[in-house]
Amino acid sequence: MLVCQILKTKAPEVISVTPSQTMVEVLRLFRENNIGFVVVGRFPGQCLGTLSERDCCYAVAEYGTEAPMMRVADIMNRNVATCSTQDLLPSVMATMTKRRTRHVLVMDGSATVGVVSIGDVVKHRLDELLSNEQVLYDYIAGTGYH
Repeated sequence: MLVCQILKTKAPEVISVTPSQTMVEVLRLFRENNIGFVVVGRFPGQCLGTLSERDCCYAVAEYGTEAPMMRVADIMNRNVATCSTQDLLPSVMATMTKRRTRHVLVMDGSATVGVVSIGDVVKHRLDELLSNEQVLYDYIAGTGYH
């Protein structure tokens, strides 16, 4: 399965924040949108870095009670994992494993077009497995033929 096929099943928007926002503002955004990852940029489409729930946890561990009021620019991840819309799902899975990340930014040239999360990967792999299981069942049962 290609990354572009996964993006077709998701909301098209990529939620972003500015570098000057605070961590607590981003955490509220996470809660309101039921997400755990945002792109950081000065304007829509720009990617200076990313911020995830994990990055916020690391900031609290490092900076303690100061972390919630810190600017996103001071705690964001600048080493962003990316993939192409034409990459295959196993390639994205390998990137997630190698980089130890739960989110990969999807790029079409220099434009950010989406995010693939570990949840997306699990959902699509599960759908594939269930589909294969049904095909095998139909084959064994001799059904589904014309």
